[in-house]
Amino acid sequence: MTTYYGIFQKAFVAVDCIIFGFEDRKLKLLLGKRQMDPGRGEWSLYGGFLRSDESVDEAADRVLMELTGLKHLYMKQVATFGAVDRDPGERVVSVAYCALINVKDYDRQLLEEHGVEWVELNQLPKLYSDHNEMVRKAITLLRKRINSEPLIFNLLPSLFTLTQLQHVYEAILGEEIDKRNFRKRIKQIDFIEKTELIDKLSSKRGAALYRFNKRMYLEDPIFKL
Repeated sequence: MTTYYGIFQKAFVAVDCIIFGFEDRKLKLLLGKRQMDPGRGEWSLYGGFLRSDESVDEAADRVLMELTGLKHLYMKQVATFGAVDRDPGERVVSVAYCALINVKDYDRQLLEEHGVEWVELNQLPKLYSDHNEMVRKAITLLRKRINSEPLIFNLLPSLFTLTQLQHVYEAILGEEIDKRNFRKRIKQIDFIEKTELIDKLSSKRGAALYRFNKRMYLEDPIFKL
């Protein structure tokens, strides 16, 4: 390391991961209690400090991998938070990232190891520092992109019913959607494929199972619901 900028005040750079999941028709957030001062014991997002040998994107990938054990997750940078007094410990600038995972893909043992749990978004507690604002900005980002990117499929199993798909949309948007119009529009989207399989667990009569065809989406990524 050089000392070219030694005359300037230094600041820490951190990444904070806003990890959403979907279960029981609810959008959920992965939260834990802080294990360090300041703010020990307060509800918090999961994050970490930037290492000298990695970019901020690489740091976010590392933190997500440590927490979830999952690779190739949907992840988007939300915003940078750099208020002077945002962290009472030191001068810390944090880059917030949003990730979406299927709750059932998450190893429950990791929940215990990291001391985190799924909390319903509408029951969000007061979080450490400006983490509540990070979550609000992440939700706004999802709502803006839900009709232009196929991000909702990251919250669903590989095979899903149209009812499950609609419930995910409603959970993110925070409002009900007309069932008839929703299904009519979905059937016009080529990369949402109907399979020959039937779900007999969530429907007495049985509901057709669908899947997201990523190859077809990449060939024609125009997506507007």
